[in-house]
Amino acid sequence: MALPAALRGAGRRRLRPILMTTLCTIFGLLPLAFSLGAGSELQRPLAVAVIGGLLFSTVATLFVLPALAEFFLRGRALLQRGAGAP
Repeated sequence: MALPAALRGAGRRRLRPILMTTLCTIFGLLPLAFSLGAGSELQRPLAVAVIGGLLFSTVATLFVLPALAEFFLRGRALLQRGAGAP
């Protein structure tokens, strides 16, 4: 199977579980991020940091890492093809 097709297939297969896990965690932390009760000044920064980290890691997992994998694997294939030529 060609690399771009494999990356797209893996992305399609893993998209739903990754989004479900991320969204459930984010929605679970939203009350903590927007709470106004006693002690909320201690919990709010933690919730905001976790939500931001989840959003960043989700984007990185679904878009950035497959693009980097394709870039580096294509570069390696070009180097190997060029090294074999006289």
